[in-house]
Amino acid sequence: MTALLAAMTLEEKTAQLVGYWLDQNGVVAPMQGEMAAAQGGETLADVTRHGLGQYTRVYGTRPVEPDERAAWLWAEQRRLKRETRLGIPALVHEECLTGLAAWRAATFPTPLAWGAAFDPELVEQVGAVIGRSMRELGVHQGLAPVLDVVRDPRWGRVDECIGEDPYLVGTVGSAYVRGVQSAGVDATLKHFLGYSASRAGRNHAPVHAGPREVADVFLPPFEMALLDGGARSVMNSYAEVDGVPVAADPELLTGLLRDRLGFDGTVVADYFSVAFLEVMHGVARDRGEAAALALTAGIDVELPTGDAYLAPLVERVRSGLVDEALVDRAVLRVLRQKERLGLLDPDAFEDEPPTGVDLDSPEHRALARRLAAESLVLLANDGVLPLGGPVSGAATGAVAAAGAVLRGPVAVIGPNAHRAEALQGCYSFANHVLATHPGLPLGFAIPTVLEALQDALGDDAVRYAPGAEVEGDDRSGFAEAVATARDAAVAIVVVGDQAGLFGRGTVGEGNDSETLDLPGVQRELVEAVVATGTPTVVVLLTGRPYAIGWMLDGDHAKPSAVVQAFFPGEGGGLAIADLLTGAAAPSGRLPVSLPRSAGAQPYSYLHPRLGGPSDVTATDSTPVRPFGFGLTYTSIAYEDLQVDDAVATDGAFTASVTIRNTGDRDGIEVVQLYGHDVAASVTRPVAQLLGYARVALPAGGSVRVRFDVPVQRFAFTDRAMRKVVEPGDVQVWVASDAAASRPGGPVPTGGIVASGDGPVRHEVPGSATDRAVVRVTGAVHEVSLADRRTVTWSLV
Repeated sequence: MTALLAAMTLEEKTAQLVGYWLDQNGVVAPMQGEMAAAQGGETLADVTRHGLGQYTRVYGTRPVEPDERAAWLWAEQRRLKRETRLGIPALVHEECLTGLAAWRAATFPTPLAWGAAFDPELVEQVGAVIGRSMRELGVHQGLAPVLDVVRDPRWGRVDECIGEDPYLVGTVGSAYVRGVQSAGVDATLKHFLGYSASRAGRNHAPVHAGPREVADVFLPPFEMALLDGGARSVMNSYAEVDGVPVAADPELLTGLLRDRLGFDGTVVADYFSVAFLEVMHGVARDRGEAAALALTAGIDVELPTGDAYLAPLVERVRSGLVDEALVDRAVLRVLRQKERLGLLDPDAFEDEPPTGVDLDSPEHRALARRLAAESLVLLANDGVLPLGGPVSGAATGAVAAAGAVLRGPVAVIGPNAHRAEALQGCYSFANHVLATHPGLPLGFAIPTVLEALQDALGDDAVRYAPGAEVEGDDRSGFAEAVATARDAAVAIVVVGDQAGLFGRGTVGEGNDSETLDLPGVQRELVEAVVATGTPTVVVLLTGRPYAIGWMLDGDHAKPSAVVQAFFPGEGGGLAIADLLTGAAAPSGRLPVSLPRSAGAQPYSYLHPRLGGPSDVTATDSTPVRPFGFGLTYTSIAYEDLQVDDAVATDGAFTASVTIRNTGDRDGIEVVQLYGHDVAASVTRPVAQLLGYARVALPAGGSVRVRFDVPVQRFAFTDRAMRKVVEPGDVQVWVASDAAASRPGGPVPTGGIVASGDGPVRHEVPGSATDRAVVRVTGAVHEVSLADRRTVTWSLV
């Protein structure tokens, strides 16, 4: 690499540090219209005369036939090898948050659904099949996963996040990284660092987080994905943290990321973030100064275009304002990445381009449906679910045997009942790109909830009325919806979001919210259907948790059952039908707390004692349903918790518990291990997730689950800003959610215990075990960033 670098001119070096956006179609990046460079009149030969670092989204910015585009890409790479002096192909990057963001490619559940599934192994399989699709088409780098820890559900990009717990985010995100990279595609961690803590949940708003919060909440997922997942690329955050833009912060991008974490891959700029140093943050006077700040901080590659790293940077180097050694540092990183990915091999792209590429194979579809099924969260159920087959006998045997026979038709109502777009997240190709191409088909099968229920129950058993739109105040469809519900045995109302970008939709990048009420008149629609007296099941297809306490609690009329689905992807409609009919058991758990109100935000279950409800404030921050919550179709008991009595500050302890299915249906329990540091030198959360396990239990069956926990899971940043484990007592317990801390008693069907008008406690029988105390002994142990934070579990 050093010989190749020595042979390069300055223009050839900077060309390797930028992307080129061939198709700037629609708006898929912030301020794209203002920022994207004019490209009129220049041929590709002109643009790439000195070479090129990356091609920006050659498949993912407009609808292109995969085979045709692959043929073009192979020819273009050969041209770069043949016509540029150094003959270096371009790296190709694409978005891959919910699958490869390309026309006809499979769409998987949004990352918030990954968190709800609590199943890293399955997420790794999904990452692998996405990676193989990208590699087959000549894509080398995927811009995912998002490892931002959710702090405020008003933020539109909650849709892209995994959850509010750093350990959950880190374990699931690392699994996705391993999957994608197993296919020979570099995963890109984003957004480093603190992006999700923007003020009031507003995109690109300033972040005022203390260094301890940054170190203990926002950093661990990145640390895990780098050290345990082996991630090879990182993308900066748009944020400015305490007044310093991340894109210009060498303490974060070099001191922390490289010097302390040991990262040796490439750092790529989030789109236009180098230029934003001038036009958004105001810390640079022009593009040249912006380039100097970003390059010095540690951003190696400017994406999506070369607004700053081409002529403005060259001018700065030639004038002596920027040391060319900084350029050389970044170029070497880029060349090493290209060498590792095979782009510098003599025979690169000499093979024939792929044909007949199947981006939505049976394997894609099976994994998408399975992950969707595992992510669905049953929030309430008075016994109406699972539905039985219709009295006509038109349903399949499995469905007919699922529950009580339906004595009438099923009404399917709501704006999201029969829209494929409602099943897909912000970064799906449908909502990211096809929204600006009306009339063009999705290019793959994605049954809606209505279609899936018609298939499961029979067309004759289902009646449909949309009732309303996702947005707006049009109530003209209410009368038809109410009449349809009144004549049905059960009404299924499907409401929620429309994902989109920058005002195109109700959630997604740039679609932040001042309220956490359901958009439009959807609450009124649900209440109107409930008022008919027909048992009502609400299915929420959303990209964020909404304030739906009115739907779950209180003495007023409310739905009989509520199911939360976080944009479950192309298999989501089928998975929802499976859950409603009992063909599949509910097993998803909330990866984010269900908010009580917008005014109580930001909120996290990881709060210290002062962060919870108390008599000194009239504002109740208690969530309507806690992190980790989810009901099943059976009852689960937790018995005989055993935990090691004592352990050294640099050691590990075991915790084991018996999980028993005390009901008459098979079920899946997500066993959650929590802990609390009783007294520490800085305040600690009242509960902290230490580990989790998905356990399948047949009716009447039991299993003993054992967790092996490094004490480093209790590490925190002390007053001297060292990451340490302190000696002292820690409490450990196993529970079904973050709010359960003692054994539950008998409860009504649906698993809800309410007391007066105060905070509501949610329990299932045996939802928690007594807290065990572990005495942590020895001297204060300073935790190295090389210490792993994983927790293993096994069935014993």
